[in-house]
Amino acid sequence: MFEHRRPVRWNDVDAAGIVYFPRFLDYCHDAIEAMFDALEGGYPTLTMKRRIGVPTVHLSGDFRSPLAYGDTCLVRVTVRRVGRSSVTFVHRLIRERDEALCAEIEHVVAVSDLDALRAIEIPADVRAVLAVHPEAI
Repeated sequence: MFEHRRPVRWNDVDAAGIVYFPRFLDYCHDAIEAMFDALEGGYPTLTMKRRIGVPTVHLSGDFRSPLAYGDTCLVRVTVRRVGRSSVTFVHRLIRERDEALCAEIEHVVAVSDLDALRAIEIPADVRAVLAVHPEAI
C-alpha cells in the first residue's frame, strides 16, 4: 500500500463546507503522482520527458463520510491489477483524525504514449513501482 497525506484546503470545499466530490479525484491523482516519485525524475520526467501518461479510462466510487476544511486526507493506494498496458488502482480516502473511510474509488488507467495518444506496454521501471503496492488479498 502507498499512502499520501493531503490537507483539505479552502478551495476544496463547497457551500456545505465539505470536500466537493470531484476534488476526491484530484486527491487520487496527487497520490499517483507521489507514488511515481520512486521513478528517476518522478512523474514530471515520466510525462514531460519520456512522454508517458496514465489517462483514466474507467472510474467507480462510493462516498461514505465527509471531509471538511482543516481535515487531513490519507489517500491509501493499492494496485488491484496490472495488465499489458492498463493498471487498476484502488484509492481509499481516509479522514486522518478518526480513520473514517470517506471514499473508495476504483480507477483504471491506460499507460499511454502521450504523442501518439495510444496505449503502450507498461515500461519495466513503472511496472516495478506498481508491484510494490499490491492490494491485499
